Amino acid sequence: MPNKKPSFFERLTGTLQAADQDSTASKNKIEKPMPSFRPAIEQEEAKVVKAQSAKLEYHSEPEKTENWLPDPEGQLAIDVYQTPTDIVIKSTIAGVDSNNLDVSITNDMVTIKGKRENDVATKPDDYYYQECYWGPFSRSIILPTDVLAEEAAAVFRSGILTIRLPKAEKVRTKKIKIETA
Repeated sequence: MPNKKPSFFERLTGTLQAADQDSTASKNKIEKPMPSFRPAIEQEEAKVVKAQSAKLEYHSEPEKTENWLPDPEGQLAIDVYQTPTDIVIKSTIAGVDSNNLDVSITNDMVTIKGKRENDVATKPDDYYYQECYWGPFSRSIILPTDVLAEEAAAVFRSGILTIRLPKAEKVRTKKIKIETA
């Protein structure tokens, strides 16, 4: 059975078995497996972890960082469907005053923005569950077809916002008669 020469990886990591090392060393006196550096690496990793945990112990206050991201906004759940003449958008927006709603419409997009205000000042530690979203929210909807934005209508009743957008008629090709002079 021919003796297998240790691979570069085996020599680098020192993963040769003792019997393999003896047979390799006796046949080839020049080539020795390289010593393993893993214990030294593990010691350095342990020092880094210890330094990081010490830093956490001494700095109980979170470091102040500049907040360059905008405040998070909630997102509305919506239904969008069509009738023969309209695109209809419905959204449940409970607990919002209609004065705190803003609906913007272009020919191909609708944006609904608003703010749900919490009327009770409660500390975060006093909550058992907090699943309701309080604060600003928005939702933009790309419409599947062009609409007549100037003829749109919105109704807010019993916490449900319904927006009706009349569909724009498709461009029809019209043939014209050419007169001769």
